[in-house]
Amino acid sequence: MEPSDFRIVALPSDVASQARDAARNGAAGYALVTVDSRNAYPCRQCLRWAEPGERVILFTYSSIPAGHPYSESGPIFVHELPCAPYDETDKYPSDFRNGRVIRAYDSSQDMIDAVVVDGEEPEAVIAKLFANPQTAFLQVRSVTRGCFTFRIERSPALTPSPGVGAESRV
Repeated sequence: MEPSDFRIVALPSDVASQARDAARNGAAGYALVTVDSRNAYPCRQCLRWAEPGERVILFTYSSIPAGHPYSESGPIFVHELPCAPYDETDKYPSDFRNGRVIRAYDSSQDMIDAVVVDGEEPEAVIAKLFANPQTAFLQVRSVTRGCFTFRIERSPALTPSPGVGAESRV
């Protein structure tokens, strides 16, 4: 699978903006945290590690909606100040090449496979998981904490038609 065969989908900007507004207004469940170490606070909007001294918002996010067996909520971070959304959507984010698990889900949002990426090229794992025509999308999550990091979708031109195997992609 070439880098352009998939699309990285960061946390939607409206979710990040709502978290910033909620934190600014002192809403319960939104905490402002000052980053104290490198590679510990990944922003889910720009898909880079926050640097020591930066402030991030910690809040709960459900990457699979309630009512599905694999629905889970977990803590995630976004920068306190607005940041540019990740825009190299055809390239796997360099900050998350290790210490992640890539989970495959079907169209019912049920997990059907998972592979730890630690020393292996994530693009190869993505290709392997998308080789299964039942794979509708992927999620990248922290190996150690289990937190959602970002979603990966098939490039629109390579999405299998319903009921058609991967070899019949358009």
